[in-house]
Amino acid sequence: MPEGQTTDRYYQQLKEELLQALPELGIDKLGVASPEPFTALKERLIRHRALGRESGFEEPDLDKRTDPSLLFDRPQSIIAIAIAYPSKLQDAPKSEPGARRGILSRSAWGMDYHHVLRDRLARLEWWLRERVPELRAESMVDTGELVDRAVAERAGIGWSGKNCAVITPEFGSWVYLGEMITNLPLPPDKPVTDQCGTCTKCIDACPTGALVGPGELDAQRCVSFVTQTKGFVSDEMMRKIGNRLYGCDTCQIVCPVNKGLNWTHQPELQPDPEKVKPLLVPLLTMGNRAFKEAYGSSASAWRGRKPIQRNAVIALGNFKDPSAVEPLRDVLLQDPRPELRGTAAWSLGRIGGQKAAAVLEEAAGRESDEQALAMIREALAGLRAAASGQAGEVSDQDREGVQTGGGRTD
Repeated sequence: MPEGQTTDRYYQQLKEELLQALPELGIDKLGVASPEPFTALKERLIRHRALGRESGFEEPDLDKRTDPSLLFDRPQSIIAIAIAYPSKLQDAPKSEPGARRGILSRSAWGMDYHHVLRDRLARLEWWLRERVPELRAESMVDTGELVDRAVAERAGIGWSGKNCAVITPEFGSWVYLGEMITNLPLPPDKPVTDQCGTCTKCIDACPTGALVGPGELDAQRCVSFVTQTKGFVSDEMMRKIGNRLYGCDTCQIVCPVNKGLNWTHQPELQPDPEKVKPLLVPLLTMGNRAFKEAYGSSASAWRGRKPIQRNAVIALGNFKDPSAVEPLRDVLLQDPRPELRGTAAWSLGRIGGQKAAAVLEEAAGRESDEQALAMIREALAGLRAAASGQAGEVSDQDREGVQTGGGRTD
């Protein structure tokens, strides 16, 4: 520290210089939070767990999630960063009969945001260390112990919206978040005033009612979470998934703050339209090597190809396109994974018709997995009831394969 400067003045000036350097560091917004425990957050997390609303992907230790001092010796500040990502797909390919397409959520467009954020945090650490050699720092991105949104909110990056996303005044909620715990006593920022007001558009639009209240999410009912699971999916949730292959953007799309916002200045985050809105049928037979080549650099790949292939099967059922019967037959009769076979049976039941019924009849005599067999029999029962005119009433929306709340996004 230069002679004649107080510690407070030195770190205030350092922070000002850092804010000026953000463009060269590739960071869109930066704020500083105090390192005190997130006491109110812990109380909410305890209640959240008691109600069974966790996804299971979180850090299980609530103390580590809310007390920075358990992760870092004598923390002095937490630097939060935000990087804006695109929300609009330019020259998007059309989903048409015989060539139906799925969609990846915007969080999976471009390069895996974990890698991009880690790169920006590494640049930030390098910049700080050049000026403060005694720097100690610990960076975290998404999978770290701390809750990114809570840190960002305290650091003044944005306010916590009713859709549980951090909404920035400049970039809306189309931002990725990361943080760095440091031993530098940087002056903290003030939180941004909540600007949601009385708006409840995100809550009203959620396809499954997973937003159970302002800022309260039941992850077990969230379409985004369900698309990332690996097992069987309930009939209700399969209908709600629509043609989503990974994630769900409904609560962000309807947010008035996000209207018209689209960010294209981060080159690594720009999407390939054919990858983020791919043809569904080719996905069904994609092997591990081809999947890694196509999606290995995307955030959507972290659970492997099975969830995305299962979701492609679901999407074909929701489109109700008869041209999908043959590829679904191959899945039902040949795929080694019972989750995919059972899901293919469900989709054939949704498509209906004599060809689909014949495939289901054939599979019923060959299936050995109990749950897959139950789904085959259920699909057959539905087709027989429909053929005899005994099926329950079906809405016009259901006939078209369109779900309330944006089930299809083609």
